[in-house]
Amino acid sequence: MASDMIEAAKARVEPATLEDLPELVQMLMDLFETEGDFEPNYEKQEQGLRLVLEQPNRGRIFVLRTDDTLMGMVNLLFTISTAEGGLVLLLEDFVVHPAHRGQGYGAQLLDAIIEFARQKDFKRITLLTDKISEESQRFFVKHGFGFSQMIPMRLHLDT
Repeated sequence: MASDMIEAAKARVEPATLEDLPELVQMLMDLFETEGDFEPNYEKQEQGLRLVLEQPNRGRIFVLRTDDTLMGMVNLLFTISTAEGGLVLLLEDFVVHPAHRGQGYGAQLLDAIIEFARQKDFKRITLLTDKISEESQRFFVKHGFGFSQMIPMRLHLDT
């Protein structure tokens, strides 16, 4: 376990760039292959990521990397909560590449974004995780997230 934490310390969390876009899209494609609510679509995933990368007032994408490997990513979208009376984050697309799971990298990525949220005075971080993924739920609960009484609902608008 100690060697896992030493290895995790070699990775760094930093803002994503447009040069990361192809790898980020592939991570989302892999993620959406396993999720029941979404269909992988390269063009849509690229367009969505590009909107955040090119318009930082909408959110931030952070990556977890070593010098030669992109190991994970997270997409943070900014919005306002009237309940909280301030800015809040919607955490989307939290992905650690399967080859790097269970080694402390997810915790490193999550800790970095929680620190970012505190530094920028965000009031809350909200995320959706798969109902069927107890492992994912345990991970977020272990890091301080709690279950909400709210139930997510969606209306898809075809344009």
